[in-house]
Amino acid sequence: MSKAARTRQFIIETAAPIFNQKGVAGTAISDIMEATRLAKGGLYGNFSSKEEIVAEVFDYIAEQEKQRLKAVTGPEPTAIGKFEALFSYYARYPLNRDIAGGCPMLNFGIEADDTNPVLKKKVQELVQYFQQRIRLLVQLGKDNGEFKKDWDEDRFAILMFTMLEGAIFVTGLMNSNRQMLVVLDFLRKEIKRHCK
Repeated sequence: MSKAARTRQFIIETAAPIFNQKGVAGTAISDIMEATRLAKGGLYGNFSSKEEIVAEVFDYIAEQEKQRLKAVTGPEPTAIGKFEALFSYYARYPLNRDIAGGCPMLNFGIEADDTNPVLKKKVQELVQYFQQRIRLLVQLGKDNGEFKKDWDEDRFAILMFTMLEGAIFVTGLMNSNRQMLVVLDFLRKEIKRHCK
């Protein structure tokens, strides 16, 4: 990796928790300058605008989250085992975040309105990615004979994703994982209903 690429990556990694905690609108270039100890020219020598930094930061955080969830489900050979690994992860997820500030998808998603179409598209793509991963888990279970063939994986993917994101939001707000545990219990029962 070249020196310029290392500097760019350093800026992205340093700015990620700042944007996730303060939000896009609440983060000033001076916040990033202070954290990185780079002058304005050092930032703008690597990025053309704050919006470009935001887009790269979101890509970085999204990739981290994808890899984290793959690591959680990867060792499990069955679809049921993969779902249970995810549920165990989410049971402790909101109270033990790897990135300060809570769920990046929620944080960036709230600000990804019509004023930032690039960020909005990136968040939409990440939502679609995670829903697709859930659909694939259901399909794996069908193929393995774990789940009934008539289970609607599209509907369940939307339900599971939306419930988990809502539970993450409320859990962070209430500083308790009670809501998350209720959601996980519901999802476990829903999966059991579709087991063979």
